[in-house]
Amino acid sequence: MLSGYAPVLVHLVLAVLLAAAVLGLHMLVGGRRPTVEKVLPYESGVWPIGSARERVPVRYYLVAMLFILFDVEIVFVYPWAVLVRELGARGIGEMFTFLALLAIGYLYLLKRRALEWE
Repeated sequence: MLSGYAPVLVHLVLAVLLAAAVLGLHMLVGGRRPTVEKVLPYESGVWPIGSARERVPVRYYLVAMLFILFDVEIVFVYPWAVLVRELGARGIGEMFTFLALLAIGYLYLLKRRALEWE
C-alpha cells in the first residue's frame, strides 16, 4: 500500500537535497558584501515614508479575504470541468447551484459596497 508513495518520497528527498546543495554552494562561493544602499528598506519601487507600524484599514483585509474566497472556487470548478461529461445533468445542476450561491454572495458584496475604496 505504501509502495505507491515511494516515487513521491524519492522526489521529496531529491528536492530537499538539491535545495540544500544550492544553498550550501551559495554560502561557500557567493560571499556577502553589504553596503549602505543594500541594507536600506525599499519596497515595491517606492521609498518608505513614515513608520511601518501604521494601521491598515479593515477594508484591505476584507478585499484580500474575498479574493481568496472567489479564487478558491476554481479549485472546485476545474475538476468539475474535467469530468462534466461523466457527471451528466445532475453534475451540471449541482455546479450551477454552487455558482449561483457564489453569485448571490457577490451581489450581496456589491450591495454592501464592500469592494469600493473610499
